[in-house]
Amino acid sequence: MGQMKKISFVIPCYRSEHTLPHVIAEIDGKMKTMEQYCYDIFLVNDCSPDGTFDVIRRLCKEHENIRGIDFARNFGQHSALMAGLRHSDGDYVVCLDDDGQTPADQVDRLIGKLEEGYDAVYARYDHKQHSAFRNLGSKLNERMTRMMLGKPPELYISSYFAAKRFVVDDMVRYENSYPYIIGLVLRATRNIANVPVDHREREEGASGYTFKKLFALWFNGFTAFSVKPLRIATAMGAISAGTGFLYGLYTIVKKFINPAVPLGFSSLMSAVVIFGGMIMLMLGLIGEYIGRIYISLNNSPQYVIREKLNLDAGGRKDEER
Repeated sequence: MGQMKKISFVIPCYRSEHTLPHVIAEIDGKMKTMEQYCYDIFLVNDCSPDGTFDVIRRLCKEHENIRGIDFARNFGQHSALMAGLRHSDGDYVVCLDDDGQTPADQVDRLIGKLEEGYDAVYARYDHKQHSAFRNLGSKLNERMTRMMLGKPPELYISSYFAAKRFVVDDMVRYENSYPYIIGLVLRATRNIANVPVDHREREEGASGYTFKKLFALWFNGFTAFSVKPLRIATAMGAISAGTGFLYGLYTIVKKFINPAVPLGFSSLMSAVVIFGGMIMLMLGLIGEYIGRIYISLNNSPQYVIREKLNLDAGGRKDEER
């Protein structure tokens, strides 16, 4: 009989002191029916302002296979995922939410697809229980990943996914300041599948994603892993220059045909405002790329770990990334 395969669960935690124990209990209950696998759980506290880390500390004392990681400040969900992925060592790694909306008792569906030969598997929800605002953000993010990152149009992306070890090992090679998980998965493989799972209503509280955070995540996605925005800026600049040249010819021809027609101050100002605004927009986009390069050259960390629980003092990786 071959060696038992291991599943590592990675859960970023924020304001989940009441929901987290239920998620852990659900994982434990499900894994008892999947006796062909051993497992461990990595709980990454993203500097939650409530008692989330106290709950993680208690869970780590009660369960030897639960590992706790506490961030020194809030770095965001994707950085928390990267910390958990770096410390994990499972043959399969499963990432899910801490609010109970992603059904941990259906993890066998994701693992089954990996066993079929896929490198990564994302849960697909037919009926999402998010708010209209979150659903709109998800749709915009889906369009962005398709246009900028080359995501296949039929692939559904969610926060509940599983990946094989070699995919995770490639993902954690990324050490720059702005991780974006789906970009890292698509960079490693395109052998990705979807599997239908249920999506539950939130047990309590509200999503931690505000409009500002969703916009920052969306903006990070296409600036961290694609140069298409710069190419779009170049194309828009060429179109604007061509339009201005044609309009100039039109103005000259019109003046020759009818010298009495005034050149038009309003049309001139409109053109100045439009093209000036476009130039400032493109310069801002270029500045964003340059700023990210500068921050990366300064070795700004993805996260800083204050404390580890049930992990070796040194961990598998450095405490700062």
